[in-house]
Amino acid sequence: MNRWPLWAVLASGERTWLESRAYDALCLEKGEEDEEGSPFEMSLGSGRYHALVGTNPVDVGAEIQIAKELSLECDEPVYSIDRANDPWLVMSWRNGVGEVKEVAPEALAKSLGCPLPDSEDTSDMAVSKPLRKAALVEGIRAREAHLVLGEEAGAPLAPGLYRLEDTPQGLLLTGGTGSLGFAHITLSERLPHATVYGVTASPSLDIFFVNVLRGGACIGQFAQPPYEVPPFPVVDDIKGERSPDRILAALGIPVEWFRSE
Repeated sequence: MNRWPLWAVLASGERTWLESRAYDALCLEKGEEDEEGSPFEMSLGSGRYHALVGTNPVDVGAEIQIAKELSLECDEPVYSIDRANDPWLVMSWRNGVGEVKEVAPEALAKSLGCPLPDSEDTSDMAVSKPLRKAALVEGIRAREAHLVLGEEAGAPLAPGLYRLEDTPQGLLLTGGTGSLGFAHITLSERLPHATVYGVTASPSLDIFFVNVLRGGACIGQFAQPPYEVPPFPVVDDIKGERSPDRILAALGIPVEWFRSE
């Protein structure tokens, strides 16, 4: 693996079984992936636990699907790790229910005998260039979004879990005490009249993606750098703008959000 691992799932079990169940969780057949290949690679541990690791930003979120499904069949906890966002998110899963853990991803993986793959030439770059997420949601207000996200979670949202701010452009949604995760996708699925612009970017904006969502589906993606084989319909601009800084300005998303520590 020659790219920085953006997400991982740590689980106990036999390698081929874990790999097979992970494909099932993603509704994929091994050998029938798209042109970019498998969304994850197996990294064998020294004990009961092994790691499924992904490096493609477009697949961030797969760790939640895989960990949730594996936890329904594994006797030991399954852990999902999201290193694409700031703050990083580690969750422990049992019987399909996840719980946020206050532990460093590398420390957890090492303690389970399956340290995350890394290389000297990528680790320094990744530490200095974490990807962060933000979203603009047109057509709803913060109060409505707060109620929908609470209903989806099945309990009132923890104070500060997300930051929701009504702006002239729409609802600005970012992570708070937790990462943004799937919150913007949930809003798109539950409120099909809304248009969601989900932005993922590095601090320097040299990595920059905008997924335009409606009804839970990506109807267009602006990507810099562009994919050789785009996973979604390609758009050349967002609200008439073609550069990351001007796109953020058009969406009303402060560029400082991606550059803050």
